[in-house]
Amino acid sequence: MGSEGRRFGAWSMLAAVVMAVLFTASTSALARHRAQTRHRPGNSEEAAESASGSKLTAPYVTACVMEPASGRVIFDKDMHKPWPPASMTKMMLMLIVAEKLHEGSLKLTDQVSTSALASRMGGSQVYLKEGETFSLDDMMKAIVVHSANDATLAMAEYIAGSGEAFVVMMNKRAHELGMKDTQYHSPHGLPPAPGQQADMTSAYDSALLARELIKYPDVLRWSSIDVSGFRNNTFELRNTNHLIRTYRGCDGLKTGFYSQAGFNVTATARRGGLRLIAVVMGSPRKQENFGQAATLLSQGFMNYYQ
Repeated sequence: MGSEGRRFGAWSMLAAVVMAVLFTASTSALARHRAQTRHRPGNSEEAAESASGSKLTAPYVTACVMEPASGRVIFDKDMHKPWPPASMTKMMLMLIVAEKLHEGSLKLTDQVSTSALASRMGGSQVYLKEGETFSLDDMMKAIVVHSANDATLAMAEYIAGSGEAFVVMMNKRAHELGMKDTQYHSPHGLPPAPGQQADMTSAYDSALLARELIKYPDVLRWSSIDVSGFRNNTFELRNTNHLIRTYRGCDGLKTGFYSQAGFNVTATARRGGLRLIAVVMGSPRKQENFGQAATLLSQGFMNYYQ
C-alpha cells in the first residue's frame, strides 16, 4: 500500500463500525424485499448467497480504490492478483457498446436479434427465444441491470458476428487500455466448461475499465437503474448491484459471481465533487462483498486529499 493508502489508517476502525451499523440496517430492508419478490430460476447472481463450493474464507482476495480523474490508487490489497471476474467480464462489452454509440456506428434504437445459441445460454438470463428481437437499449438494460447472459451473447454477435470474434475485440481493447492482468475468453464470464479457460482480470484492471466506463452517460444510466420492466413489463429486471439501493451516491457499475470466483463487485459513487471507484473480488458471501466495497468507498470519501 502506498502513502495515500496509509491515510486511511486512523479512520479505518471508526469507518468500519459506522458502515457495519448502516449496512446491517440496509441488508435487513433488502431481506424483507426479497421475501416479497418471486424467485426466478437461472438468476445465479441473485440466487446465490454464499460461495459454498469454494475455499474462500477472507473478506476478499483482492481489492483497490481509485480516484478516476487522476487515476490515483488510494487503497490496494493485492490489486494485480489475477482473479476470475465472473459477470464483471460484461464490463468490457459495456465499454465497446458505449464507445460505438458515441462514435455513431451503433444506435440505441438498433434492433438486436437472438440467435439459437444465445437463446440457450444458462445462468442469469431474460429467457430470450430464437429470433426474438429487442432494441439495443433494452438489450443493454438486460445486460447491465440483470446480468443476462443470453442478451450478452446476442449483443456480441450483433457487433462482431460471433462470440469468439467479439472476444478478440475485447482483448484488443483491454491491451489498448493497459489492462496487463486481463485475458478474456468469453463475452459473459460464465464458469468455463471442461477444456475451456476462465476469464481473468485483476482489481486494478477492473478499476481501469471502470474509469473508462464512467465517461459515458448511457453506461451510468443503465447501471443506476434499480428496477425496470422488460418484454412489455412481463419480466422484471432488478439490479444485481445492491449498492445502488443501499449506498448514497452509488450509480454503478457491475457485479459478478460463480462459486470458484466468489462474489465480485466494481462499484462507483459520487459525493459532492468527488467520484471514487472501488473493486472488491473473491468474497465468500454476497453481503460481505457489498459491505467491504461500501466501507472502502466511505473511507475514501472521508480521507482522500486532492
